[in-house]
Amino acid sequence: MRALVNTRYGGPDVLQVQERPDPLPGPGQVLVRVKRAGLNFADISARVGLYPDAPKPPMTVGYEVAGTVEALGAGVTGFEPGARVFAMTRFGGHASHVVVDAAFVQHLPDSLSFDEGAALPVNYLTAYHMLFYVAPIQPGMKVLIHMAAGGVGLSAIQLCRTVKDIEIFGTSSASKHAFLRQAGVHHPIDYRTVDYEAEVLRLTGGKGVHRVLDALGGNDWSKGYRLLRKGGHLVCFGFANMVQTEKRNLLNVAKQYLAMKSYSPFKLLNDNKGVSGVNLGHLWDERELLAGHLAALIALAKQGQIKPVVDLVVPLSRAAEAHARVQERKNVGKVIFDCEA
Repeated sequence: MRALVNTRYGGPDVLQVQERPDPLPGPGQVLVRVKRAGLNFADISARVGLYPDAPKPPMTVGYEVAGTVEALGAGVTGFEPGARVFAMTRFGGHASHVVVDAAFVQHLPDSLSFDEGAALPVNYLTAYHMLFYVAPIQPGMKVLIHMAAGGVGLSAIQLCRTVKDIEIFGTSSASKHAFLRQAGVHHPIDYRTVDYEAEVLRLTGGKGVHRVLDALGGNDWSKGYRLLRKGGHLVCFGFANMVQTEKRNLLNVAKQYLAMKSYSPFKLLNDNKGVSGVNLGHLWDERELLAGHLAALIALAKQGQIKPVVDLVVPLSRAAEAHARVQERKNVGKVIFDCEA
């Protein structure tokens, strides 16, 4: 099989497409012939060397794929060879073939392409878990979404629109604002030229918002906490601020880490605010929970209420281009690998 290998920590130039032995499914597993695979910021962090859960180099990462069933391990039912599927992978997805536990394989709805199927699992599961499980949104709430034009951001926007009268604030570069307005963002904010904290307060008459979804980290978590109304909730689901250069910068990591504040239960009690963290990779053993989320998302997809936005599809041989695009936050939606090209 062909696999995209992170040969060492570093910039996009460390990525190589290599031939590896074909995998075989064991009991309870499915071998998927991968047509498309999603690229996430966690994959960027792994390449740089700032994702502690990732395997050590040389490694193949990738959390989500779409393709067809190639073979079934012993005891697997409900799938036939050739069936269209999408799946969550515990790394290894950026390859032409991957073995996946059957519990994390789902039939791909006819309404979704392989591109869209590869863009669904990680982003939408993360957004759904935050908005409907960790800190459920209610009609009439105001929600601030950082990195709004990214994969999780656009997923969260679509999911917010399934609830009545949600007012959406989204940070992004100015070039993406027109797209975000069409997507349903009421207040796009250019974080590069405007103090978004001051702008949100201005737009809300000083009251702030009910929910903040933050993948930035560091001082931005402190800003998000200050922007919460009474009863509000900050959900932290990433630390993009740590990855600001092509290579690991431990000085920046320390700076971002020191910029974080601690919140004691007593402070949360007195402030009437909540802070939660979401790391989808650490929910891997919560199979019933994730299966319930996926079932809800598949239903929404079949109803046409959610539809993944694909920014760019590139072959594995152009992985460096894809990584640079995501790391520089130029993408609008999901960047996808064509694992057949």
